[in-house]
Amino acid sequence: MTARPICNAVCGRWHWHEPRPSHAKPCRPAWTVRMQIVPLSALTHLPREARDTLFMLLVIGWVVAPMLGELPIWCGLLTGAVIFWRGVLAWRGQPLPSKWWRLGLLALAVAGTLLSFKTLLGRDAGVTLVVVLLALKTLELRAQRDAFVVFFLSFFLMLTNFFYSQSLLTAAAMLVALLGLLTALVNAHMPVGRPPLWHAARIAGGMTLLGAPIMVVLFLLFPRMAPLWGLPSDAMTGRSGLSAEMTVGNIASLALDDSVAMRIAFEGAPPAQSEMYFRGPVLSNFDGVRWRPNERFSVLRDQDAQLQVQGPAVRYQVTLEPNQRPWLLTLDATPNPPQVPEGHARMTAELQWLQDRNATELLRYQATSYPQFSYGQNQNARQLAPYLALPRRFNPRTLALAQTLKAAAPAGQAAGEFVVKQALEKLRTGGYVYTLEPGVYGRDSADEFWFDRKAGFCEHFAAGFVILMRGAGVPARVVTGYQGGERNSVDGFWTVRQSDAHAWAEVWLPGQGWVRVDPTSVVAPSRTGSFARLEPPRGVVARALLGTVSPALALNLRATWEAINNRWNQWVLNYSQARQLDLLKNIGFESPSWEDLIYLLCAIVITVSLIGAAWGAWDRHRQDPWLRLLARAQARLQRAGLPAPPNATPRQMTQQLQNQTDQQAEAQNFANWLLRLEALRYAPTSTGPTFKHQLTTLQRELQQLRWGT
Repeated sequence: MTARPICNAVCGRWHWHEPRPSHAKPCRPAWTVRMQIVPLSALTHLPREARDTLFMLLVIGWVVAPMLGELPIWCGLLTGAVIFWRGVLAWRGQPLPSKWWRLGLLALAVAGTLLSFKTLLGRDAGVTLVVVLLALKTLELRAQRDAFVVFFLSFFLMLTNFFYSQSLLTAAAMLVALLGLLTALVNAHMPVGRPPLWHAARIAGGMTLLGAPIMVVLFLLFPRMAPLWGLPSDAMTGRSGLSAEMTVGNIASLALDDSVAMRIAFEGAPPAQSEMYFRGPVLSNFDGVRWRPNERFSVLRDQDAQLQVQGPAVRYQVTLEPNQRPWLLTLDATPNPPQVPEGHARMTAELQWLQDRNATELLRYQATSYPQFSYGQNQNARQLAPYLALPRRFNPRTLALAQTLKAAAPAGQAAGEFVVKQALEKLRTGGYVYTLEPGVYGRDSADEFWFDRKAGFCEHFAAGFVILMRGAGVPARVVTGYQGGERNSVDGFWTVRQSDAHAWAEVWLPGQGWVRVDPTSVVAPSRTGSFARLEPPRGVVARALLGTVSPALALNLRATWEAINNRWNQWVLNYSQARQLDLLKNIGFESPSWEDLIYLLCAIVITVSLIGAAWGAWDRHRQDPWLRLLARAQARLQRAGLPAPPNATPRQMTQQLQNQTDQQAEAQNFANWLLRLEALRYAPTSTGPTFKHQLTTLQRELQQLRWGT
């Protein structure tokens, strides 16, 4: 019986087997046919196919893991189970499941996606389906093209991670994923022998380094033309943060969120921390449970333009994290529109600045504010009426207290100013406590705050104070935003976190207009006068990990990490078309445009290509063509996992090939080619084709030889 070559359909390796009888059953998929059950201690001795499969599954898991928190729970469980199942099959050398298993799991994935998102289209539904499809594709790795489909699906999923986060950690994780995928891809093109993974990783790293300059040039000069550049409108899901409405207790939950809301860079000396009130939504409508903005005041009318500023200006730059809101958070008060990169800003009748679209990506803008200001002195009774409205049959005890305070006002003294002072004095001396855990408030939240619990977070103080003021006939409203922040000692930026979310009150007094009153600062001066913030108690794990760390060291590490993150935000995520044009100005363009970016990019690409072509021609002329051909043969042996040092001769490489027990015909053909190459240099013939012609023939034959490709 004559032996014939049988191709391993996955990796392209050729093995010599006795031909099977025509009635014999087909063998199992080549991906698993040669696998044996291997104990854990012998991981390094697994068959080549099993080792490569496990490595690829590890890389896939690394690519998918960062986005599992954004996808349905069933998606993560199903994906993890399929990948684990495929790993067990590879480890034990068992055959792949039938198509009915895959069809059943596919139907389950489609049904789960429809139930979760009501559609198969869109970002979240599409990514969910692709994640599961990638996992299912690993169950049918029967050919090399199947492996390549898995590779390129993984490359696509690697990019979708940036739909959910563009942080530095995500970028670092995806860089590792890129190196892993390139390693697996390079390893798939080394089908013969058992090349070590570190060799493929070294080649992948070299490819990445070679591509890095191209990546940098494209990043700097490729025109950012909206809407082609950037993520779609739903790309950045709304982070936890301020809401357009307030229910007593929801701002307290933000104290548990230590993520960054925005970063501030002041020009010159910053204002005192007690004056850092970053204005957000102003809430004037109260239905007994929720506070909401009044739509009548969403646009600033000419008759409402009564803002007057005095004192020194504070100029600063805000880098706002994505929050899916149109709010431009600025210090009180900002008379002129903040300088946003696209569109324009408008002010509401309650001094809140808005932009034309939601902040779905990192947003940087300039603003100028005046901590000393006055507003609304000339507002009439009709304009102030919405700030006196209260729902009926809510908080009766608070309303009775308000009437008592109003009646106690001395003759000749403004009742509003007296009520404010009396209410603040009651807070100061009444045993009220500022806490993160005030308990669950019921229907009459203001009554419970003033008379029963006497404890709350900033929204309890602000809401209870405003209801008391309105009950006494003093126009009042709730203002939400952020207060304070902390200065990073590394880069000098001020970091405002979600835990700095705050609510305060504004009251209208005759002759003074709207005046800020912060009831929380009366009970807890440290909330607005220093860096002190309420912190939730640490869990068991946090105490175990951080209990022995020096607080000073922890603060320094945190400041360093946030400074690095800030640089990433400023120079990478916020690298806009305006900064591209500024770059062109710095290198000599007088009035740069996006066309100039294209011209410069094309000029660089053409120049580098010409330099590369010239270097290649010079290098080809400089090197001995015979040695260059010998180096290519050595590279083929190294890819096949055979020792081929740089000083190896053709005859030494021939001896290595003759020691091969499989693929004997291909190995022998390659060995004969090496002997002919040796003879061309050391035993040339005086008759027949010229040296150059014979060398060209050997080059062509090397390309046709299958061994080691």
